[in-house]
Order: sequence, then C-alpha cells, then structure tokens
Amino acid sequence: MKVSTKLVIASTIAASAVITGCASTSSGSAYSSGQARQEQTVRMGVVESLRQVSIEGSRSGVGAVAGGVVGGVAGSNIGGGKGSTIGSILGAVAGGVAGNAIEQGVTKKPGQEITVKLDNGELRAITQEADEVFRPGERVRLLSGGGVTRVTH
Repeated sequence: MKVSTKLVIASTIAASAVITGCASTSSGSAYSSGQARQEQTVRMGVVESLRQVSIEGSRSGVGAVAGGVVGGVAGSNIGGGKGSTIGSILGAVAGGVAGNAIEQGVTKKPGQEITVKLDNGELRAITQEADEVFRPGERVRLLSGGGVTRVTH
C-alpha cells in the first residue's frame, strides 16, 4: 500500500475519532434517544449557588487508536529495514499517547455545579454543561428520570 493511501486511511480514522468524541450527554438541554418520551419527576426550587467546573473529556480509546495508526504510518517512513520497523513502533506509541490527549482535550466541556434549595427545604447539587445561564435566587425546575437529573428554567 502506498504511503499516501496509508495517510488517507489514518486521517479518516482520526477524523471519525474526533467526530465520535463530540457527542454530548451532560447538557441541560440535550437528551439521549433513550431519554426521549420517558416520564420525569419535576421538582421546583431556587438556585442557592453556582460554581464553574470542567467536565472531563471522553476516554473511549478511539483517539489513542487513531493516533497510533497515524504515528505508526508516519514512523514507518523513517529509515529502511529495522529502522522502519522501530520507527513504526515508536511512532505508534507516541501517536497513541498524543491521540488520547487530543481526544480528551477536544471533548472537554465547561460545566457548572448548580446548588438548588428545593421547595421542601432539601438541598441538591447537579453538575451539567454550562449551556444555560442561571443566577442565585432564580426559580428553576429539577427534572429527574432514568438516573439523570438536570436543571432547567
């Protein structure tokens, strides 16, 4: 297989890894297909406090695999014979480490920890993507169902 063909294949794998890693499940506004048409419990309360947090990026392994492929192909172009083999191995390892770090960085999201005082006096803290603006003292809804709780207006 030609080097240019190998690079096209490796680039395609890397691009699909990035696209796959961009799916969001921690948003206050985004629902998975499994959450659609499911009954949720609604509780009312008031925002007590907010804290900005980071939601870690995914570690699916797709980034590491794609990086390993790209690194291995790139490393195989170094030298000839044993040098090419060693270059492939070192390139694959370095590419895998870099691909994993890129996947985590690309999928990392800004979030917020929202502490809500429910109407019954209980306090609840929910962490979700910072895709809605909340303010202390604001009246909000907590929607809970299927093990997931989100804060909405």
